[in-house]
Amino acid sequence: FGRIFFNQARMSAQGIFQLAVVVGSCTAGGAYVPAMADETIMVKGLSTLFLAGPPLVKQATGEEVDAETLGGADTHCRTSGVADYYAHTELQAMEMARDSIGQLQQKPLPLKRHWLEPRFPAADLLSLLPTDEKTPIQAREIIARLVDDSCFHEFKRYYGETLICGYASIHGQTIGIIANNGVLFSESAMKGAHFIQLCEQKGIPLLFMQNITGFMVGKEYEAGGIAKHGAKMVNAVATASVPKITLIIGGSYGAGNYGMCGRAYDPRFLFMWPNSRISVMGGSQAAGVLAGIGSQSMDTDDILDMFDEQSKAIYSSARLWDDGIINPLTTRETLGFAFKVAMHHWQQDHNQKFGVFRM
Repeated sequence: FGRIFFNQARMSAQGIFQLAVVVGSCTAGGAYVPAMADETIMVKGLSTLFLAGPPLVKQATGEEVDAETLGGADTHCRTSGVADYYAHTELQAMEMARDSIGQLQQKPLPLKRHWLEPRFPAADLLSLLPTDEKTPIQAREIIARLVDDSCFHEFKRYYGETLICGYASIHGQTIGIIANNGVLFSESAMKGAHFIQLCEQKGIPLLFMQNITGFMVGKEYEAGGIAKHGAKMVNAVATASVPKITLIIGGSYGAGNYGMCGRAYDPRFLFMWPNSRISVMGGSQAAGVLAGIGSQSMDTDDILDMFDEQSKAIYSSARLWDDGIINPLTTRETLGFAFKVAMHHWQQDHNQKFGVFRM
């Protein structure tokens, strides 16, 4: 086993993609094979993965636990994050494996000359945008109206659910999509960092769809390492060499802007929808902070008015903080052209390195 693990690590470092499909039990040393693979698929009720099975756990610790609870697909796809894809049947697992292999781009591939349009009309996009900016935007519904054939191969769907990651195509160009689905937790940040590394390894450009208030805060989350886990994602975004394009579809606040490839992280293009907002924080939060430190320079209403005005998309675009406000109805065409331009002169760097990820 030792040499297998050694070879797995070395091959991954050389950009040789490894996919594990668990259709039985992986115990003890065998558990490290799928755990060290670049992507892992597990099957509900069929796959188990653990360093020690239930009998050994009982002997070593006295704990009684069944195999499914100890290391089944639900445990590793929803809680631990060891596995990346959750299949309900062995057949579905094979289909997922085929899709994953289909994303590989060992050589620069020419753009497909023909592609399928989305199955859902772009006109729906306007009705999907809430009138209240505090109401979450259904990112999967947005994606379904932007990508070819509305086909989205989602990565780690049941883990770190406040960040949506997956593969799709726009105008025949394979891309990786990272979209917000709420505030970023440690699990979400680790998932994002993992996905960015995979796209770097495969030479797949990235689309960041921002609607983010920031990273989760509070005693529990600080103790859980939200700062170091968030730093992994920021590190991955900053050091990935694949072309990156950012689309702000809602809010873009605080450190969430950094983790989602804001202007400081050199996206090839950064576009905004007319409804979007960008600011270090919301107006009410800013007013609360200033009141807390006893600032008397501005009253609350003035602060709220200032933040409301200066966080608007038109304010940002007028100062060239982005590359333009675009129409949601023509976003697919804009992104298709932008990715074509970005990929035209890009060459994959197989020696690209990431910074140290604090564990």
